Amino acid sequence: MIRPVSILVCCGLGILISVNTDLWGGEAALHQRVDELIEARAGGPLAKRASDAEFLRRVYLDLAGTIPSLEQAQEFLNDTTVDKRVALIDRLLGSPEFPKRMSSLFHVMLMERLGDDEAWASYLQDSFAAGKPWSQMVRELANPDAEDEQTRGSAFFLSKRLENYGQNPVDYPGLVRDVGRMFLGVDVQCAQCHDHLFVDEYKQVDYQGLYGFLGTATLRKDVKFPAVAENLLTEKVDFKSVFVMEDERTGPRLPGGDEISIPTFAKGEEYLVPPDRKTRFPGVPKFSPLHELAEQLPNHPYFRRNIANRLWWVMMGRGLVMPLDLHHADNPPTHPELLELLGDELASHDYDLRWFIRELAISDTYQRSSELPADDESPTDTSYRVAIEKPLSTEQLLAAMLRATCDGKVPVAADEGASEGEARGDLKALQERFAQAFANPPREPEVDFAPSVKAALFFLNDGVVLSWLEPRDTNLVGALSQLDDSVQIANQLYLSLLTRLPTEEEVAEVQSYLDSHVSSRPAAIGRLAWALLASTEFSVNH
Repeated sequence: MIRPVSILVCCGLGILISVNTDLWGGEAALHQRVDELIEARAGGPLAKRASDAEFLRRVYLDLAGTIPSLEQAQEFLNDTTVDKRVALIDRLLGSPEFPKRMSSLFHVMLMERLGDDEAWASYLQDSFAAGKPWSQMVRELANPDAEDEQTRGSAFFLSKRLENYGQNPVDYPGLVRDVGRMFLGVDVQCAQCHDHLFVDEYKQVDYQGLYGFLGTATLRKDVKFPAVAENLLTEKVDFKSVFVMEDERTGPRLPGGDEISIPTFAKGEEYLVPPDRKTRFPGVPKFSPLHELAEQLPNHPYFRRNIANRLWWVMMGRGLVMPLDLHHADNPPTHPELLELLGDELASHDYDLRWFIRELAISDTYQRSSELPADDESPTDTSYRVAIEKPLSTEQLLAAMLRATCDGKVPVAADEGASEGEARGDLKALQERFAQAFANPPREPEVDFAPSVKAALFFLNDGVVLSWLEPRDTNLVGALSQLDDSVQIANQLYLSLLTRLPTEEEVAEVQSYLDSHVSSRPAAIGRLAWALLASTEFSVNH
């Protein structure tokens, strides 16, 4: 029997992706095993394969963070080659847009709108561009090195949570909770003062053990950039249940893991590098709980299933475990064997997220249509028989609107009330503007589609967005206003905004509307474009 061969495929910018081929036997590729496990538990008819248009919009949003341009859509839809979908996936994975998309995705996932930092954003983007393993990234997040200029931006994950506001103390319970949620998929918030009341597996010692790693972390005050220091940890954490009131103690430990012993040092010998009061340098302890945390997290059995589940949610629209941070026996995965497989394969490939996402993207499960099978009116989301609609993130929505209306370029704002940054066409100002309208409050995960009155009013009244729909030489409405053929206008309008051609009924509606507004045709085209932008179809990835 010939063993599987590993081939390095170039997918642009010198990036190589390892692809396992199976020649004359050998274990099937991950995407094939994914499909087998999904189909085995489908429990009903499978939806047909997504159309080229549906797939195109989906894969661009997932891998590039935006929709394709009119020209890109036309090129793909006119392409008749058999392997064009795989070729497009590889091209997007190798494009500069992929690390930008991943940086945006993981920033929102990890920070949950707590704040922004340029060094943090650069760290994320550089890490994904370099194909850094997720396990290595987590080590750098858990134990940031202020002396390494290439990775010091990773400190923002901890440093932002170590800030105190006004007279309020540092929110260590929130930090402990977030480390458990983000990296292990367990939320021990309700186990701080007693064992969890509703989840038997979440014990008070799990919370206190995590606190043992994090309770000595503090902000450095001797540098101007976000950086983390550690006070000495010399004793175990003392705690007692409010119900039992018996004294207990624990050293640092991960949920379900072994306790780490705390070494003792002679007085004056606790530091590798002693503190310096003159420079306010906090010193470097010989025993670092953060170092221990960074080494233990990637080796914990929960670690692999958590990141596998989160990336499955990113690509498929629903986690195998939901909520994403509540893994426990009474909330089992919908497909236990699949989650185990995904975690094991990701770990065996050194937590290569690019490889993992590629395997999901080329699967039949990912490329299934969101249209219901004719003989199945109500399949459950957990069956994955039909593609699940996914809400566009705030960042995807802004990028898609700019791509559709202004060829991806940030235009100068036209309304008199625009800020100085918006008047310059400042992307950061636009991002803040969109976040105020569409993003969730801080610490609230952005998982489900949640339309709001605030978002609807934004589309109706925001002068910056409305200015993108005024006819100009550099935007979509201006280009369409130069066309005389209403059918051509309808085709380009729908292809530019929704990445699909209109139905006959939709073409007729566009023709009728334009015929009734002959004297104000450019403005009418702008209103048609606005109607598509404000539609649910635009804000949801089918």
